Amino acid sequence: MTRSESESYKAAGVDITAGYRAVELMRKHIARTMVPGVLGDVGGFGGLFELDMTGYRHPVLVAGTDGVGTKLRIAMLLDKHDTVGIDCVAMCVNDVICCGAKPLIFLDYIACGKNVPEKIASLVAGVAEGCVQAGCALVGGETAEMPGFYPEDEYDLAGFAVGAVEKEKILDKSAMRAGDVVIALPSSGVHSNGFSLVRKALGAEAGGLDAKPPELGDATVGETLLTPTRIYVKPVLALMEKVDVRSLSHITGGGFYENIPRSLGEGFGVRLERTAVRTPPIFGLIARAGSIPERDMFNTFNMGVGMTAVVPAAQADTALSVLRASGVDAYVLGEVTPGREGVTLC
Repeated sequence: MTRSESESYKAAGVDITAGYRAVELMRKHIARTMVPGVLGDVGGFGGLFELDMTGYRHPVLVAGTDGVGTKLRIAMLLDKHDTVGIDCVAMCVNDVICCGAKPLIFLDYIACGKNVPEKIASLVAGVAEGCVQAGCALVGGETAEMPGFYPEDEYDLAGFAVGAVEKEKILDKSAMRAGDVVIALPSSGVHSNGFSLVRKALGAEAGGLDAKPPELGDATVGETLLTPTRIYVKPVLALMEKVDVRSLSHITGGGFYENIPRSLGEGFGVRLERTAVRTPPIFGLIARAGSIPERDMFNTFNMGVGMTAVVPAAQADTALSVLRASGVDAYVLGEVTPGREGVTLC
């Protein structure tokens, strides 16, 4: 026998031939992500990428890793698996770009109770789409079939990205000054954070995902929640070419109050205008359904702001123009203030 198969392993719950079938179904999706520098093909023990040093004097690698969290439960309840891969990529590359780095490669990890090749391929299709949006290559990954650990219909999805930045171009928040402008880059919705609270508030397990409240238009709650996380890589790269970006903050778990301070220089805070925040209706629905105070909402969710950029006041108009030309309807959210550190929302 030359073909790899094991009836004993299959009887224990792991069908290695299903894994081979999944890889074949993935290939067309992975092919979409190929960029200059990728070496080899799917199926090796590692993903190969040749770093082009042209234009770099002192390149620095930047890595980021994350998962999708319990948003995956929404995908499982709706049996829709082709978008959460975008979330997985977004959660990693949006962090990497906050250092000023261009993402180059991505690898994913899928653990499941039962390898259904079509479902795995659907997950990878989403990952590939995220990589295309970020301009990076999907150079490898791993699918682990783990019967007895995960229920047959359940899975987890995580990944990591590696990017590169010229050392002198690493974003340096020490250059921040009082009066710098905070610009909001709108989110596409809830993105991929706070879903334990979302599911509890909206009764996801009890059929709440099928509701069609009028404020969501023609979409159901479930469809709205599955809207993929926005990927900001290409607009932010364009922004950094034209503007002296002081810092960036990816608004994830912990919301405004945890994430924005991470992007501030020592001795500075930000004053943000509450009325300026463009909050999509889904957040109001979550707050009302769960009786969640506004402070907790801003300390858990992005509230419609997926990323913030701090730029000099004199360059704010240019920053807005560049972002809008890149398809991001950015707007001024507030300003940097001296003395009191942290976020003041007023």
